[in-house]
Amino acid sequence: MMSSFPKVTIEGYPRIGANRELKKALEGYWAGRISAEDFTSAAHSLRLNNYHRLQDLGLNEDYAIPADVAYYDQVLETALTVGLIGGGEVSLDEEFALARGNSERAPLEMTKWFDTNYHYLVPEVGTDALTPRPQRILNIVEEAREADVVVRPYLVGPVTLLALAKAAEGAGEPLERLDEVVDAYAEILTELARAGVDWVQLAEPALVADLGPGDEKLAELAEKAHRRLLEPAAGEERPNVLITTPYGSLRAGLKALANAAPEALHVDLAPGTLANDEDYVARINETVGKDIHLVAGLIDGRNVWAADLAERDQVLKSFAGREVSVSTSVSLLHVPHTLAAEEDLPVDVVSWLAFADEKIAEAVALANGDEEAVARSQRAVRTRRESERTRVAAVQERTAALPDGQVERKPDFAGRREAQEALGLPTLPTTTIGSFPQTKEIRTSRADHRKGKLSDEQYTEALKKEIADVVRFQEDLGLDVLVHGEAERNDMVQYFAELLDGFVATQNGWVQSYGSRCTRPPIVVGDVSRPKAMTVEWAKYAQSLSDKPVKGMLTGPVTILAWSFVRDDVPLAVSADQIALALADEVRDLEEAGISVIQIDEPALRELLPLREDDRPAYLDWSIRSFRLVALDAKPTTQIHTHLCYSEFGQIIDAVAALDADVTSIEAARSKMELLVDLNDNFHSQIGPGIWDIHSPRVPSVDELEELITAALKHVPAERLWVNPDCGLKTRGYEETEASLKNLVEARNRVVEKL
Repeated sequence: MMSSFPKVTIEGYPRIGANRELKKALEGYWAGRISAEDFTSAAHSLRLNNYHRLQDLGLNEDYAIPADVAYYDQVLETALTVGLIGGGEVSLDEEFALARGNSERAPLEMTKWFDTNYHYLVPEVGTDALTPRPQRILNIVEEAREADVVVRPYLVGPVTLLALAKAAEGAGEPLERLDEVVDAYAEILTELARAGVDWVQLAEPALVADLGPGDEKLAELAEKAHRRLLEPAAGEERPNVLITTPYGSLRAGLKALANAAPEALHVDLAPGTLANDEDYVARINETVGKDIHLVAGLIDGRNVWAADLAERDQVLKSFAGREVSVSTSVSLLHVPHTLAAEEDLPVDVVSWLAFADEKIAEAVALANGDEEAVARSQRAVRTRRESERTRVAAVQERTAALPDGQVERKPDFAGRREAQEALGLPTLPTTTIGSFPQTKEIRTSRADHRKGKLSDEQYTEALKKEIADVVRFQEDLGLDVLVHGEAERNDMVQYFAELLDGFVATQNGWVQSYGSRCTRPPIVVGDVSRPKAMTVEWAKYAQSLSDKPVKGMLTGPVTILAWSFVRDDVPLAVSADQIALALADEVRDLEEAGISVIQIDEPALRELLPLREDDRPAYLDWSIRSFRLVALDAKPTTQIHTHLCYSEFGQIIDAVAALDADVTSIEAARSKMELLVDLNDNFHSQIGPGIWDIHSPRVPSVDELEELITAALKHVPAERLWVNPDCGLKTRGYEETEASLKNLVEARNRVVEKL
């Protein structure tokens, strides 16, 4: 007899390690410092340590722990397991070549995972027959068993996998191959059953979003696919199946999955989800039969605020009379590991927070009816609500004085374009996105300054030397608009958060963004304002070293919010306006310091786009407004740039145009300029479609870059086209940076000669 579903579980857990063990192992292997054997051993140890930690935290029933295992990305791992990519076995180096590229091949395209800051690799679905690789997942099950842990195998579900994939050249739409993919999943489930596995998790978040085919069509496909999958061929067995639906509420998909009748169904019941869909609990009770075990995602896995367990318990009691397990709303991949690693957070703020491990404790307490834990959570909710840290009258008054509705910079784009001719830029001007490689020397200087080993004066001199080197480096390469390199910045959001009032920053609150890339999202705890200038000193110094324009570099309000843990006690639009006003003050000070080009980065604009179409207009309205507020009073001679990357921007191309930036740089290298097809008459900005994919270690050739510029010119006239990488160069080394930028400038020169 198969085991029953555990009383408490989670949708997923951070893979990177509390001390970033996986990051260090990955980067050590890629750099050749450790062998493949050492890498796989380190990853193996990390997985087992995580399993035992989760058991200690209360996930001690069989199958309570999801084995959402991946070296780089769960979508790539699932695609390899079901045979959607490649034939035969895939080596470690081949897997990383798919993720990062190498000298022989470009990497897979990368984009945002739903409305989060996690990036997934986009599988390219061709016409080759599928050859499942069940051994990949069987190995994970077996290694856990050997450590006396019974884990729940995890795969991205078939509908989500194909809905998020793209067609290879000459192939049909990925979802057209759903029947074949379901057969591959069925083969894997059969092998898992033979190995004695009782429960498997299939994640189907595509069903909570309005993706390409539409909600009704995806629901129809999901019902058909899961009915087939849940009805094994004669003589075959399968494990029990848990279908999870994180990141929002099901609409048409709710009835579809109920009709498919998996043994268990997870639903996202986070406070934000229920605020957007007030009838969701009632619809679940009406639609999902009691023969399906309900897994209630009551603990919010997207944000770091401690749960109001009394309120969460009331939601749980709404399902009285049926079997219910308590879970997180989404994978805890999106929050740091534990508050135990934080020593410098304000004492009052700590009591308001819960990271991954603390959220598991909340889920366990809720499942067990722990009254003491409920009382503690009530105290935390009350003290946060009453704290003066969260409210600043002067900030609220300034924000309230803003005009209602949309704001507009004067003069219009054409008038500003004429005023900016004074910059004297050539045809197809070249620039970079902002950051330059953060060398070991820079990181050591920053750490020594933080520890008091370097005085403020010594640290300033070290930074000035680096800035001078970066400016000279760019001039020698022949770039047209320069940057100061951002040597003083640890992160493009955290840097500003540490200088703005209303934020707190963590010491070890690392969250995986993609592969080995981790960030430490700051936390917005109250009203936001700027006590003093943040970037002016460095931009002014860099500009003093060159006759060419040097960009002032700011992170925009939407991205600062997207890459922070935001308040849940005020609308996002309120925090966005407050941050925009603080950045507008910075724009004014940069202009007064002689900076004539200012970049306001908004790479996360698409990231926060609501998953449901009817929620999108309101979001786009306030996000566009907040960006425009930053540049509202900029002089017409000041050229405002923005930068966006790694998202499907075709959906919001009109919103990108509505930002009304003078120059927009955007990722297009991995998609080979596909994005430019979406440009329309509304898009008047000059545009820099990134031609060097900086997330891959490969150096693109001059011929390759020339081909991409030529492709861009089919969609953008030469007088509006810029030539640049697709993102900042912080994670690259100087050797590859010099080679790539040299090739970029040479490619531009070749194209100009032919114009």
